[in-house]
Amino acid sequence: MGIKAALPKYEIYFYNTVLCLAMFWAASWIFEVSSSNANRKTFKPTVKPGWYYFGRKMDTADFEWMMWFSTFREHILFALSGHVLFAKICSMLAPQHRSLVYMVYGLLAVWVSMGWTYVTLILSHCILLYSISLVKIRWLCFVTGLFTLATFKCEPFVSWQAGFVEGDFELRNVLFYGGCGFTIMRCMSFALENCERKDGNYNILELLKYNFYLPFFYFGPIMTFDKFYVQANKSDLTRKEREMWNISLQGLINLGVVIVVDVLFHFMYILTIPTDMKLLKHLSDWALVGLAYFNLVYDWVKAAVMFGVINTVSRLDHLDPPKPPKCITMLYVFAETHFDRGINDWLCKYVYDYLGGKHENVLEELVATLCTFGVTILWLGPCEVVLIWAFFNCFGLNFELWTAKLFSMEPFASFEMAMSEAMSRRIRAVFNTFNFWSIVLYNILALNSLDFAKLVTKRLLLRGFPITTIIVMFMTYCLIQVIKERERRQALIDDPDPLPPAPPPNATPSPTSAPAAAASAQPVADPSKEKAE
Repeated sequence: MGIKAALPKYEIYFYNTVLCLAMFWAASWIFEVSSSNANRKTFKPTVKPGWYYFGRKMDTADFEWMMWFSTFREHILFALSGHVLFAKICSMLAPQHRSLVYMVYGLLAVWVSMGWTYVTLILSHCILLYSISLVKIRWLCFVTGLFTLATFKCEPFVSWQAGFVEGDFELRNVLFYGGCGFTIMRCMSFALENCERKDGNYNILELLKYNFYLPFFYFGPIMTFDKFYVQANKSDLTRKEREMWNISLQGLINLGVVIVVDVLFHFMYILTIPTDMKLLKHLSDWALVGLAYFNLVYDWVKAAVMFGVINTVSRLDHLDPPKPPKCITMLYVFAETHFDRGINDWLCKYVYDYLGGKHENVLEELVATLCTFGVTILWLGPCEVVLIWAFFNCFGLNFELWTAKLFSMEPFASFEMAMSEAMSRRIRAVFNTFNFWSIVLYNILALNSLDFAKLVTKRLLLRGFPITTIIVMFMTYCLIQVIKERERRQALIDDPDPLPPAPPPNATPSPTSAPAAAASAQPVADPSKEKAE
C-alpha cells in the first residue's frame, strides 16, 4: 500500500468528528476531577495559588517547566539575551571570528554560574577525549566516552565530581548533570568525527568552540560536530528570504504555547493527579485513559517549547539546529518515537545506523537496537523504570521489523495486492492502533511511574474489557486515519503524481484516436484532488 492511498471525504470527516468529540470528552473528565480535588491534602505540595485573575490554583508539579518559565525565567532570558547581543555585534564586525566569541561568552557564563572548579572539570573531560581521538581508533573513543559518562551515573564518582561545583543553590544539580552529560556526548561526537577525518586532526579549539556554545551547553539539544563545524565556520551570513520573519514567528508561537499551557494548568492538574494512587483508583476509565494520553502530549509540548526557545536563538546565530520532536499524536510506529531529536540523531548516526545498515536484516537490527538502547540506558541513568522502558521499546522496534518481514511473504503479500488501496489502509490502521497504545503505555513508564502504567493497562485491557477497550481502540483508529490522511496530503505536496503526457501538436487524429483526443482536450484534474476523491 502506498502512502498516497486515499479514503472517501465523508469517511475522513467522520474520523475527525469522532476524534474531536473524544478529546473534549476526556478533557471534561480531567477538568471535573481537578476542580473537585483542588484542595486535596496530597495536592498541596504541587497545586499552588495561580494567576490572580483566574481565581484558581495551578499545577506546578513539573520542576523543569516552572524553572524555565517561572522561577528562573529572568536568569535564563538574561544569559540568552547577552549571547544574542554579543553574537550580533561580532557578526557585524568580525564574522570570521564569531564561533570564537560564542566560545568565550559561553565559557564566561558557565564560570559565573557554576564556578572555576566546574569549568576545570569540564575542560579535563574535553582534554581526555580529545587525546583519545588523536589515536583515531573508533571503538576506543566510544568505550572511553561511555566510561566517562558512567562516572556521572554511579558512586563514588558522582559525589566526587559534584564537589567541584561551588555554592549551594536550587539549580545546582540540574546544571551540573546537564552540562556534564551533554559535554560527554559532544566530546564523543567530536572524537568519532575526528576518527573519520582522513587528513590530519581537528584542533582542540574547535572542540571547545563546539562544547561551550552556551544555548546548547546545559540543556541541549545535541548537534553533531560535523554539522556544527560547517555551520559555525561558514563565512556567508546572508539569510534566505523571509528567514527573519520565520524566526520571529517561531518565537511568538513558543510564547503563545507557554501562555496556553500555563492557563491549562489552572484547569487540568494532569501532572499532580497521577502521583495520587488512591485518587486514581476511583477515577473513571475515560479520565484515566485521557490522563495517560495528555501526559504524553504535554511532555512533547514541553520538549518542543524548551528546544524551540533554544533553537530560535541558535537560528539567529545562522545555525540549523535539530528540529523539535515529532508530536506523540502523530506517532504510531516505534521507529519514529523520540522526545529529543538531537539525542535521536546522535544515536542513529553513531550507533543505530552504523550497526544496523539498511535495517533489513533481522539479526543486524537486533544488535543495533540492543546497543542503541544500551547507550540510552546509560544516558538516562540505569534504574528499574528505565530498564523496563528500554526493554519494551527495544522489543517494539524489533517486532515492527519482524511483522513487516512476515507480511511481505506469501500468502499475505498476495492478499494485500488483491484488495484495494483504501481497504489496505484501513487494515493497516487497525494494527497501528494497537501499536499506538503500546507506545503510550511504554512511555508512561518513563514519564510517570510503574504503578500508574500498570493501572492504566489494567483498566484499558482487563477491567474495562470489552466496552472501554473497544471504544478507546475505535477512537484511536480514527486518530490513526487522521494521521495517515495528513501524511498522504504531505506526500502529494512533496512528490506530486506525474501528469499524463500531452499529445504531439501536429499529430493527425485517426478515427480510433478520436475518443482519446477528446479526453485529452479536457482540462487535466489536479492529482491531489483526484486522490482525495
